[in-house]
Amino acid sequence: MPAQPVTKDNFEQEVLKAETPVMVDFYADWCGPCKMAAPVLDKLAEEFSGKVKIVKLNVDENQEIAQKYQVMSIPTVVVFKNGEETDRKIGFPGEAGYQALLKPVAK
Repeated sequence: MPAQPVTKDNFEQEVLKAETPVMVDFYADWCGPCKMAAPVLDKLAEEFSGKVKIVKLNVDENQEIAQKYQVMSIPTVVVFKNGEETDRKIGFPGEAGYQALLKPVAK
């Protein structure tokens, strides 16, 4: 299952109240590195299925969420566990970089 989109309407339910850790990909359709990250995150969403949920949030359509979490540049991924931010990575670190964020929180 690829990374699922979230919006301001379901962010709290899908991310902050999630039973598993969640990695949020803050992206925009016009962002080149975001387009490179998308297939990698989709692959990792399958690999970590049931352990970590991977979702994507379009910053252009959900600016208030991006501002709340002080996302200044994209792509940025933020890892949440029990509704709290535990880690973040700015830029596209490649598959290994994302795995390094996911492995500590994967059950």
